[in-house]
Amino acid sequence: MFVILVYDAGEKRVQKFLKICRKYLVHVQNSVFEGELTEATLKMLTEELRTIMNDEEDSVLIYKFRTKKYYERISMGIEKPSHESFMF
Repeated sequence: MFVILVYDAGEKRVQKFLKICRKYLVHVQNSVFEGELTEATLKMLTEELRTIMNDEEDSVLIYKFRTKKYYERISMGIEKPSHESFMF
């Protein structure tokens, strides 16, 4: 599945969120990641994020798409990396 993940974390945890998300997805903007994951890998990612999250200060949004058939990415301004940049 294709995933877009966005987080908003407390100052003390921002770098931890960044490090975990980079293990699974491509960093495309501040606190924004995208990429293809299996359901099992998505579960590992969310479980890892839960271990560092403060439910009263942090927020994570995950948008799941079954297919990229209806996906279109429009980029304006400075070119940012895309999950497609890392495909073989």
